[in-house]
Amino acid sequence: MFRGIDEVDWASMEHAYGSAADVPVLLRGLASPRPQERETALDGMYGAVHHQGDVYDSTLASIPFLFSLAAHGELPDRGGIVELLVSIGGADSGDDSGEHGEEGVGPGEDTEDDNRAMARTAIRAGARVFLDLVADGDAEVRRAVPSALVRFHDEPPRVLTLLRERLADETEESVRLALVESLGLFARLYAEAAAPAVDRLVSLCATPNEPGLQLAALGQLASCAPDRLPADLVPTVIALLHTRSQHFRRSVEPTRTSTDTLIGRLRRLRPADEEGAQLLRTLHQALGARTADRIALIKGQLSSQDTADRCNAVWMSAGLFREWRAAYEEPVALIGEQLRSEEEQLRYAAVSVLEFLFTLAAPAADRLATLVESDPDSWGCGTATLGRPLKALARSGDARAVPALAEVLRHPVVPNETGYTIGHLGPAAAPLAPLLRERLGTVPLDSPETYSRAAPLLYGLGTLRYAAALPEVLRLLHGTPRELRLRDALVKALARALGAFGAGAHEAIPALRELLTGESAAAAADALWSVEADAEAVLPPLLRALGSERDTGGPRVAAEALGRMGAFAAPALPGLRGLAASTEVWERTAAACALWDISGDPEPVLPVFRAAWRQNPYVRGTVTECLVRMGGAGAPVHDLVRTELASPRRHRARSGGHGSDDVLQDERLLGDCRAALDAAS
Repeated sequence: MFRGIDEVDWASMEHAYGSAADVPVLLRGLASPRPQERETALDGMYGAVHHQGDVYDSTLASIPFLFSLAAHGELPDRGGIVELLVSIGGADSGDDSGEHGEEGVGPGEDTEDDNRAMARTAIRAGARVFLDLVADGDAEVRRAVPSALVRFHDEPPRVLTLLRERLADETEESVRLALVESLGLFARLYAEAAAPAVDRLVSLCATPNEPGLQLAALGQLASCAPDRLPADLVPTVIALLHTRSQHFRRSVEPTRTSTDTLIGRLRRLRPADEEGAQLLRTLHQALGARTADRIALIKGQLSSQDTADRCNAVWMSAGLFREWRAAYEEPVALIGEQLRSEEEQLRYAAVSVLEFLFTLAAPAADRLATLVESDPDSWGCGTATLGRPLKALARSGDARAVPALAEVLRHPVVPNETGYTIGHLGPAAAPLAPLLRERLGTVPLDSPETYSRAAPLLYGLGTLRYAAALPEVLRLLHGTPRELRLRDALVKALARALGAFGAGAHEAIPALRELLTGESAAAAADALWSVEADAEAVLPPLLRALGSERDTGGPRVAAEALGRMGAFAAPALPGLRGLAASTEVWERTAAACALWDISGDPEPVLPVFRAAWRQNPYVRGTVTECLVRMGGAGAPVHDLVRTELASPRRHRARSGGHGSDDVLQDERLLGDCRAALDAAS
């Protein structure tokens, strides 16, 4: 297995963490008789030699030894080695795109770096090894090999014949499912030769094939030949799912030794029915924008008597909610019903999904409120983390979260996210303002945690415009030492709170004026304008910030502050016109918004908006907020707004976004789009 390994100059090569001199140890570890050593070695290969999909010279040098290990029939855990080879070969580089280049891979290969191209060539050159493994005695190897053959073997007709033969002979269900997935992959990669693979998938969708195999075939058809799907897809899938669930427990995965490695921990975190989860995930992903079908599937899954089915449905819904726009009241309400389950894993899944839905979680608010009220121990009192059911309830805007949040705030230790969460309750959170003030008064002045503890409380107080907290804000502003960690960030947070207090913060005017020449000058000037509206005092520091170094963020902050001044900021117009030509999209957008708010002239604004809208979906919320203010003057770019409203896909999903507030920001964007059109009518 390791012939010639010591002749390789590993020390002259590199991996993610420097010298690759330790790679021979990792390779030999893959052949260890001890399970933990094998998994630790595989951890190391992924963590260093193939770190986050990267290919180094040491990765290339490892390929022959990995093939040798995979071919060694007496060695356990070779399935993981085959999967590693597939990953090194670029399985995630676009070869599922439905197009097949000259070398049998996805488009764009000529733009990849040399190492990736050489890795793919090396895996293809050694792919004949996979032919000998399709009937291997290890089911995990047989499960990993079909995908490898389809992706890398240079004789597609032979591979297709082999897949069909193996389906007839294979008895292990998990391997049969892998063979079905590979038929679908074959149909996507080799469209010109896909007909036999598609026909076989169609035949697998019918009885007497077992339900799992039928579900797998339907999922693959949805991705490669959706026109061949049955007309009654949803009821068919639900019936198969329920039938499969009744018999699922008869098939148990082989017992694996528990190891304290990354791979071992990931294995323990797998869902109770990982196979079922994968079957439905494949189908949901293939259905994509067919939200009506996907909602019906989720509702069907949530009606199952099997807890694992319902848990899978909840996790499936997460991808649907994050990516696509639709009416989700019914599935969200059903997810709320899962909070009544005695199964902790199911309740955890339901709360996890409801937590990122914000106002869309309202149909589940009754169940969330019941759960919160029945379990005070889960609120997060005196801990570093706010209870997730309580956070989900508050984010939905439900006032029933207020009493529990009040109890959280009465403890000396307050989870940092509490102040931010309170902001979603609007005026209903007013009773919490005195408690926020009290907690702010206990924040130490010279602790490394001063900023992290104060900033969320300041946010909550600012949202509630609770000017009665002015003494506590000034205490921090005057009392924190200049060398305090993150003091500049703290001062900016304090200034924002004072600005939110408005005229109620009149006593802070001297302190804000002192800040007009420091690092936080723009934030202080913005606050001072809100408190005192003295243009003569705030314009000079804002003009200086407008022309400051771009990487400080000063120009954008200044532009936003100048826009809030309206016509009083007219002397800033030349500088804003220059900033509107910035290479940084957020600066351009902020400058354009300010130009409108100050001059009321749409001519220099709308071209910036159109270009920014197309360049970065994340700025669309800012653009649309300004379009609402512009009314009919924004009509020349309302085609963008109408296109957005007509799109079924969330705007951040189109740029690969997956942030915790993507759904919230998308719903806000849709509301602002409608408001912009209304304002122009």
